[in-house]
Amino acid sequence: MVDRGDHCVGGVAGDDGRQHAPSIAQAWNQLRAERVLVIVSVLKIEPTAKWIRGIIGDRTVVDTKAAQLVWEHEYYPYWYIPVVDVHDPALPTTALDELPRHVKIEFAHVERWFEEDEEVFVHPRDPYRRVDAQPSSRHVVIEVDGIVVADSTNPTILYETGLPPRYYLPVADVRTEHLTPTETSTGCPYKGFARYWTVDVGLGTHTDLAWGYDEPLPESAPVKGLICFYNERVALTIDGERLVVAATTEDR
Repeated sequence: MVDRGDHCVGGVAGDDGRQHAPSIAQAWNQLRAERVLVIVSVLKIEPTAKWIRGIIGDRTVVDTKAAQLVWEHEYYPYWYIPVVDVHDPALPTTALDELPRHVKIEFAHVERWFEEDEEVFVHPRDPYRRVDAQPSSRHVVIEVDGIVVADSTNPTILYETGLPPRYYLPVADVRTEHLTPTETSTGCPYKGFARYWTVDVGLGTHTDLAWGYDEPLPESAPVKGLICFYNERVALTIDGERLVVAATTEDR
């Protein structure tokens, strides 16, 4: 038997009738037969020139300059890696009819992923998704339960493809006495890891209504240390005009 962590690959019989360890190709075939799911329909496939690596502990388990980006849904792509560039056959994989000899490895099955020498978090980045964080002098007022909790003429507005603008405000312009930190944390491959606050002005608790990034990723650096509120869950006034904001999936 060939041990592959929690999975073993059975030996194969040679001409002498004895069991021999399988070749790498045979091991791959057996593992793929047992571990690989097949996706039969996707929205789009395109190559990426980026150097993609996946690391578990001190082992590089994925190392390729020939990955394909595959959109299985509209939200973000996945990496499909040439089989020859996956160096741990025990990793569960997913195959695709349209991409022979390529497999997908779920993001969470690898400890650290890199594009070139920059670490990537949560999921692969969409090359068609853009994030612009721009300083502004618009007058932004945030009300919760009829009480003003933020009033600023110095917002940083974050524009992200497919999402409503988000208004990040200086801490000095927020009535932080109404904010209580929570244990919630979420990650975004474009912005980094956010922390949250519950808002309570005395008329009820609004859990995780506000968030901020202490150490945002480089492309979102201008929002560092600022506080943002869900447009969809507050009364938002911009330059004297009350905004009516459609409900979203509450992406940050």
